[in-house]
Amino acid sequence: MKLTPIVIEETFDVPVEKVWEALTSKDKMKIWYFDLKAFEPTVGFEFTFPGQGHTGEKYTHLCKVTKVVPNKTLQYSWRYENRPGSSLVTFELFDEGAKTRLRLSHEGIESFPQGDPDFAVESFTGGWTELIRKSLRDYLETVKR
Repeated sequence: MKLTPIVIEETFDVPVEKVWEALTSKDKMKIWYFDLKAFEPTVGFEFTFPGQGHTGEKYTHLCKVTKVVPNKTLQYSWRYENRPGSSLVTFELFDEGAKTRLRLSHEGIESFPQGDPDFAVESFTGGWTELIRKSLRDYLETVKR
């Protein structure tokens, strides 16, 4: 059964270039997202980062950049080492003058192990909501000052 993608939209009071930089600079990502060993906004670039489940399980995220349109779109595959399933995360930026609207979508979650709360839609929705509406917002509001 194919699920409707998770979609989170948020508008930030900073220009699109600042949001793009937050999404694509390893040093900036470390502040609000995950501490990646390496990241390049280049199609084909592969990156990994550790994660932890609800009860302490360790997961390694395996991602590969699939689409880059500077200041507009960043997309990458998202899967887990030694787990079935593959999904797609897309960040779309909309320049609204001095503001930027970001639309995050995460599709293909249904391909992950069903019945495991770490892979539940609610878990992904909660995680992305926290990252976009709290962590990224806090970071961008700090940069703005």
